[in-house]
Amino acid sequence: MANKYDSLAHTKYYTRYHIVFTPKFRRKVIYNQLRKDIIEYFKRLCKYKGVEIIEGHMMPDHVHMLVSIPPKTSVSSFMGYLKGKSSLMVFEYHANLKYKYGNRHFWADGYYVSTVGLNEETVRKYIREQEKDDIAKDKLSVKEYEDPFGEDKQVRTKNKIV
Repeated sequence: MANKYDSLAHTKYYTRYHIVFTPKFRRKVIYNQLRKDIIEYFKRLCKYKGVEIIEGHMMPDHVHMLVSIPPKTSVSSFMGYLKGKSSLMVFEYHANLKYKYGNRHFWADGYYVSTVGLNEETVRKYIREQEKDDIAKDKLSVKEYEDPFGEDKQVRTKNKIV
């Protein structure tokens, strides 16, 4: 993990999700003839959405993925996209599966997701270092001067009407 965070135009983020989902009825089709094809479909679809696949493993009856999803995309919308489009791709390129999986439903409903983040000590260290960094930047910053259009205290007392 060389990069500690990813970035968009105005956002720096570190979002990692562990996602597990299964084919309908847990049929062991993934591991056999479709495994390499589905991996390529996932890579292509993730690239379209700007999602990075950090780790992935196709088990005989389920899929494990560790992905980094940008904050502009919700996990649920990404999973709907991934499962929906990959299902269409499977049926497009493997027409014989239409009879095993009726109505083009290749994936089972639902999925498991868990956030994978920094541990508490790392966050504490970051907060401590961030405060030190802010203090150092304050020392280097340009001193703010008084408002040039405001009256000075000495001038105000001289012009005071008694």
